[in-house]
Amino acid sequence: MLTKNVDVLLVGAGAMSATLGVLLKQLNPALTMSMVERLDDVAQESTSGWNNAGTGHAAYCELNYTPQNPDGSINASKAFAINEAFEQTLQFWTHLVRIKALPEPHFFINPTPHMSFVWGEANVAYLRKRFEALRDHPMFEGMEYSEDPAVLQEWVPLVMQGRDPAQPVAGTRVKHGSDVNFAALSRSMVGHLQASEGFELLLNHSVSTLEKDAAGHWLVTCQDTKTATKTVFQAGFVFLGAGGAALPLLQKTQIAESQGYGGFPVSGQWLVCKKPEVVKHHLAKVYGKASIGAPPMSVPHLDTRVIDGENALLFGPFAGFTTKFLKQGSFFDLFASIRLNNLWPMVKVGLSSMDLIRYLITEVLQTRHSRMKALREYFPEAVETDWELAVAGQRVQIIKKDPKLGGKLEFGTEVVAAADGSVAALLGASPGASVAVPAMLQVLEKCFPQQMASAEWQNTLKTMIPSYGESLITDTALLQRVRAQTLSVLRLNTL
Repeated sequence: MLTKNVDVLLVGAGAMSATLGVLLKQLNPALTMSMVERLDDVAQESTSGWNNAGTGHAAYCELNYTPQNPDGSINASKAFAINEAFEQTLQFWTHLVRIKALPEPHFFINPTPHMSFVWGEANVAYLRKRFEALRDHPMFEGMEYSEDPAVLQEWVPLVMQGRDPAQPVAGTRVKHGSDVNFAALSRSMVGHLQASEGFELLLNHSVSTLEKDAAGHWLVTCQDTKTATKTVFQAGFVFLGAGGAALPLLQKTQIAESQGYGGFPVSGQWLVCKKPEVVKHHLAKVYGKASIGAPPMSVPHLDTRVIDGENALLFGPFAGFTTKFLKQGSFFDLFASIRLNNLWPMVKVGLSSMDLIRYLITEVLQTRHSRMKALREYFPEAVETDWELAVAGQRVQIIKKDPKLGGKLEFGTEVVAAADGSVAALLGASPGASVAVPAMLQVLEKCFPQQMASAEWQNTLKTMIPSYGESLITDTALLQRVRAQTLSVLRLNTL
């Protein structure tokens, strides 16, 4: 058995751990750090290019971020928050490109217009109100709106070809949206960490136990899945950024803050087209309205994708249900996560989520014909033989205690940290890696409060993320300044 002492142990080699690792190394290069991953390469689960939509989620096109109030008005508060979060992420990537810690931007991010597209009078009226609620805010400067079929034909010809000319349609467009290869991004960040002093990456290493020693350090036992060699890490701080596996790992810590958390796994599938003569006619991420009862990550969209230099179109996701917490996980994952402290919240969520359960059953029972029918609502002339079905990544939504409801299902991400800041985990899924930077800043604020209050760390953070500690929602001048920099350096203003 091997024993290693490190300041920081990162469990999981995806976007979140990579982001936190780079942030910490920028803030304190002297930190010793290990990253362990149970698979044989970096970014193979949720971060994998084909396991997520690759959307740089900025609330430009995702209608679930702007719900309609009972009085008919639009609630845009979440759209502003998501946009601000992604702007922080873009600033960090811009800094890493400038210092050569990331490659040329086109290797991991490409300009791709973000569009919302709807049909039917009620949906058109909603989109018009949404546009009116967003267009005057500087965050959404440049958003275009049209109900003119000729204009929409120019924006997204595949979506308009073969469509009933009498059908009311509407769309919005933001040209500086993005398609992100989060796997390529994460590989580059991990590569940068590997080139630094005091960092080690261990692949094929699965965590079996987490416990504290008498001195308050975490003892984390890992086993090499190929050689069966065991390694015990003595770590001052542990981050659990293992996607769907974060919840079971958090439960192993037995910290008080982990009590009451459960998981609701949701799987997904995409229809994928790689036919060049089709792909070249669509340059946009086109999001529509979700079906009644659908979870937020199941909002249908027809996307341009650029993954490792290969262009494709992707439509979906088609949700499903499995008891796995990871795509390469076990069907026993859900059952193994049940504890006395989370059983009641999970039961209450199950009883109160009949619409979601019915929706998932419907999705699971879909045939290829029904999936193509859904695609043709967005691409009327889609040819079935041009599209293949691919399995998307696995997501585990948060179930937590609620004083009124007993249990609550959350569709978002949440940082759970021990009171002493020695361990933290990121639970949940949507909007995923697009908010990696603000999510990891939360980890730093919860787990490194003294260092975060120091002038040294504050100055470094402001260098990496100029808007840190300030509001892009209310400070128009700051927003315009940082956005001009990010769009230029990341080349998102080239369309």
